[in-house]
Amino acid sequence: MTARRLITCRSGAAAVEAAMILPALLLLLLGSIEIARFAWERSALQFAVQEAARCAAVQPTVCDTPAHTQAFAAAKVAQLNIPASDFTVTTPACGAQVQASVPYSYLVFAVFPAAPTLTAQTCRS
Repeated sequence: MTARRLITCRSGAAAVEAAMILPALLLLLLGSIEIARFAWERSALQFAVQEAARCAAVQPTVCDTPAHTQAFAAAKVAQLNIPASDFTVTTPACGAQVQASVPYSYLVFAVFPAAPTLTAQTCRS
């Protein structure tokens, strides 16, 4: 093949273009999935903490001890497999305070090596 023919030849151009754009597209897709998962888990943890503090403040028969309140909070986020020991229940001046701190684990470890810790806290009287 002559040099002119090699320059104008288009066979395989689509494969080369796909190989160039695919890594960026895959990174964008995986990043979007991880951001959505992170937001969902953070929201679910905050909901569990709020509901547990509300239970301790409003339903003293159900959440009468810190252990029962912790179990109630863990049941609210059963899909995340968070143990009850990750929840902390105290009774400061504001009422029933529930805190949680859970390490977040990414689905794709090689792309996102540093994992944050999800925290939530609320107090109800």
